[in-house]
Amino acid sequence: MKNYDIAIVGAGILGVAHAFFALKNDLKVALLEKEAAPQAATVRNFGQIVPSGMDNKWQALGRQSLAVYKAIQAQVDISVRQEGSIYIASDAEEMRLLEELAKINKGNDYASTLLSKEECLQKYPGLKSDYVLGGLFFPEEVTLDPRVAIHRIITFLREQYSLDYYPNTSIHHIETGKAGHQLINNQKLAIQAAKVLICSGSDFQTLYPKVFKNSDLKYVKLQMLSTYPQTGLKIPGSILTGWTIRRYESFQECPSYVQIKAKEDPAAFHRQWGIHILFKQSADGRVIIGDSHEYQAVNEEKSLDFQMDSAINEAIIQEAKRIYTLPNFKIEKSWIGIYSQCQERDIFEAEPLPDVHIVTGIGGKGMTGSFGWAEQNIKRLFHS
Repeated sequence: MKNYDIAIVGAGILGVAHAFFALKNDLKVALLEKEAAPQAATVRNFGQIVPSGMDNKWQALGRQSLAVYKAIQAQVDISVRQEGSIYIASDAEEMRLLEELAKINKGNDYASTLLSKEECLQKYPGLKSDYVLGGLFFPEEVTLDPRVAIHRIITFLREQYSLDYYPNTSIHHIETGKAGHQLINNQKLAIQAAKVLICSGSDFQTLYPKVFKNSDLKYVKLQMLSTYPQTGLKIPGSILTGWTIRRYESFQECPSYVQIKAKEDPAAFHRQWGIHILFKQSADGRVIIGDSHEYQAVNEEKSLDFQMDSAINEAIIQEAKRIYTLPNFKIEKSWIGIYSQCQERDIFEAEPLPDVHIVTGIGGKGMTGSFGWAEQNIKRLFHS
C-alpha cells in the first residue's frame, strides 16, 4: 500500500495546480488521470492567460497564476510567451467600456494601456481599419500551448518534486478506513491517502453522481477552429474583440455596462450561441479562432449534443473576416470542448465524506485562475 498526504483525481489544470502547491508544501502527492494523458477542457482551449477578463476576485487569482506560469517557464520551457493581450473596440460603446476598465485597472494596480486606432493598426497589421476604434493592452499577460503545457508541467513536477503520477488510472470508488481513504481503481493499485481531492471537470458520472445531480452545475460546450499554418503573418499574444468586451466579467464591473447591454438584441444569432471572437497564433503559425458557448444543466434529462454545428463555425469565420485579414482562412481543424461551471457560484465545492473534497465547475477561468485558487485551497485543506 502506497500512502499519501493527498491523492488528486484528475490531471487537468485544476488538479495539476493543486498538486503543484501541495508539493511546494512538502506533502506526498499522488496525481491520478483516467486517460493516457489529459484530453478534456485543459487541452481544448485557446491557451490565453487573461486575468484582464475576470472580475476583481478572479483577476487577483489570475495574477497569482501568471506569476506561477512565468516562474515555471524560467526553469523549463512549458511554451509560455509573454506578448500581452489586447481588447479591440469596434464602436463608441465598446470604447467607453475599455476606458472605464482602464480606470478600474489603475485602481487595482494592474498594468494596462489604452491605444488609439492608429496604434492598434500599427501593432497588429492584420486588423481591419473599418473595425477598429481603439484598444486596451495588457502587457503582463501570456499565452501558452495548452496541448503542450499541461504535459510539461506534469513532467516538471515529477522530476523536480517527486510527484507520483498515475495515468490510465480510473478511480471508481473510495473506501474510508481508520488509516485513510483507499482509492479503488482499474489498475488494482494499492493507493491510500489522508485526503482526497476530486477535480473531475465535466465527469459527473464516475464518483458521487448524486452530489452533482443535485447541484447547480451546468455543461458548457464550445466550438473552436484552427487555420493551416500562415506564412508571412505574426499575431503577438491574444486578440480579444468587441463581442468579448460585451461578454467578459471584468467589463460587467464598468459603470456603463448595464446600460450598454440593455440595448443589445438577445435574438441575434451570435448572442443565442454565445459567440465572441478571439485570435491567437500558435508557434507553428496556425491561427486559432473562436468561440461559441452552449449551456445545459447537469440535472436535465437530455444530453448535450456532441456534434459540430457548421452554422456556428460559419458565423465565427464570417465575423473573424470582418475583423482581421489573414493570408487565408482555410480551416484545417475544428473541435468542441466541454467544461463545467456553476449557475450561482464561481466554483463548485463539496465534501461527500470527511477529507474527501470535490472541486470543479471553475468554468472558463480554469487556465487563468487555477493556480491562484489552488494555492489558497491547499492552505485551507491543510491549515497551513
